[in-house]
Amino acid sequence: MKIAILSQDASLYSTRRLKEAGEERGHQIRVVDYVRCYMNITSHKPMVMYQGKPLENFDAVIPRIGASKTFYGTAVVRQFEVMGVFSANESQAISRSRDKLRCLQILSREGIGLPVTGFAHSTQDIDGLIELVGGAPLVIKLLEGTQGIGVVLAETHQAAKSVIEAFRGLDANILVQEYIKEAAGMDIRCFVIGDKVVASMKRQSAPGEFRSNLHRGGTAEKIKLTPEERSTAIRAAKAMGLRVAGVDLLRSNHGSVVMEVNSSPGLEGIEKAAGVDVAARIIEFLEKNATLGKTRDRIQY
Repeated sequence: MKIAILSQDASLYSTRRLKEAGEERGHQIRVVDYVRCYMNITSHKPMVMYQGKPLENFDAVIPRIGASKTFYGTAVVRQFEVMGVFSANESQAISRSRDKLRCLQILSREGIGLPVTGFAHSTQDIDGLIELVGGAPLVIKLLEGTQGIGVVLAETHQAAKSVIEAFRGLDANILVQEYIKEAAGMDIRCFVIGDKVVASMKRQSAPGEFRSNLHRGGTAEKIKLTPEERSTAIRAAKAMGLRVAGVDLLRSNHGSVVMEVNSSPGLEGIEKAAGVDVAARIIEFLEKNATLGKTRDRIQY
């Protein structure tokens, strides 16, 4: 197979591992900086151009789209779909998962467990918004934030009011969520490929930090999932229309709840913690499923 990895940096761990895994299995792999692509949008012969030449005859693409480049990155993925090229994750599914509010609304519609969540822009009823999620302590997030940036734990009602007022002053969209105290700074990353969880890890936050992101000092180790957690992760990825996804769960007193569904999950932490060759699993999935023209996302919302 001829596979393109859409990534801005060929030296990144995830990009390197995917390239290595593909080449080890005998495929032609090319890393393409998607922001340097340009497109010929025509009815008869749509093309993606890169370094002055058309990108042709690819069997599949693996999007590794950065959050800040979602709009242009998904446009490039969509152009490959117009050309009939199979994508590990389709453009529409990436867009769904990147919109935190849309993601939560879809998961809610599917009956998947979530933290109690409120959403606001310029509400004057800050007290009502806080009480909606059960009061302080609570977590306040900027809708556009990524990797733990723009996420604040407000431990008191007054602190929550101050943060919401500050975010409102930035003309920002705000998510307010109940704080799952019993999780004790621990979450679970489930790596879903197709209809299976192929690897999982427990991430524990650093002392004094409630966010468990590894680049914020968190630690990771292998964990055994419960049947409920496995089912929840698969259902969440399917609800987004994602074929490859990182689903983040918290263990709460009312069962497992989904915090986030990631369309470009990193490989380094989970490969090392779980001891699973996740990159090879992604390539195997493409080998079994990459069919010309199989690019129809059928989710209606």
